[in-house]
Amino acid sequence: MWLTYAFISAFALGCYETGKKHALKDNAVIPVLFLNSLVSALLFIPFIILSRATGLLDGTMLYVPQVSPETHAGIFLKSIIVSCSWISGYFSVKHLPLTITGPVKAMQPMITLVGAMLVFGERLNLYQWTGVMLSLLSFFLLSTSGKKEGIRFSHNKWIVYALISIILGAVSGLYDKHLMASLDVMTVQVWFNVYQLLIMTFVFLLLWYPRRRQTTPCRWRWSIVLVSLSLAFGDWIYFYTLSFPGAMISIVSMIRRSNVLVTFTAGAVFFHEKNLKNKAVDLFLVLLGMIFLYLGTK
Repeated sequence: MWLTYAFISAFALGCYETGKKHALKDNAVIPVLFLNSLVSALLFIPFIILSRATGLLDGTMLYVPQVSPETHAGIFLKSIIVSCSWISGYFSVKHLPLTITGPVKAMQPMITLVGAMLVFGERLNLYQWTGVMLSLLSFFLLSTSGKKEGIRFSHNKWIVYALISIILGAVSGLYDKHLMASLDVMTVQVWFNVYQLLIMTFVFLLLWYPRRRQTTPCRWRWSIVLVSLSLAFGDWIYFYTLSFPGAMISIVSMIRRSNVLVTFTAGAVFFHEKNLKNKAVDLFLVLLGMIFLYLGTK
């Protein structure tokens, strides 16, 4: 059952990445990220109020329980990790084609896998290792495809930003597994979004706003709301997936990377990106890797 929820989360993540690309086109990165955080927090803050002031949510999956200061500190740490990952990731998405950033992010489960093996003692079978190897091969082939668009992976700073984002994303994924071992979905999801807003407010007011006239101007787009809604839904399903006994973070993280199907299609149809034939081969290898991972869990 947790595999099904992982794939639903992957689709929502693909919608999130597509909306993010549209929201960032000719737009300032930090304000867009701040607005995303604001909308997401506004979606979840009512659940805190209803849980404290009424009995309406008592006994439901939407109830937000009171937790200790130590738990709040742990969730705040997650928010710091994710904020750093998102800032670097947003810059890479703005400056690179979706048909490049999507498959590049398929590297994140590789890092998560190593961490899961070291920290949680997870082990992969032959099918799962085959899926991992296929995904790694797709990344190396993608670097060749990128050269045809003038994107040299070893010399492009936006590729470096993407790599920083996925490394921090992998760290966050491992930390999520740790948090979900003792916490419920709403506690992590709601307070994560609240603390994310606090962090991005700090970044927005102190780092971007004083220099706003010297950087790319901020433009409102409705795709910013799409980004927040799809991310909130995708993350809720993701946390719920990790709450299942036996859910493997290495596999869940890999499945979520299948969102590349959505981003690749959007890159071709909506953003008219180039060199699709070669990138389609890379995409096929990523998807084949997903199939082997799925077979390895049967």
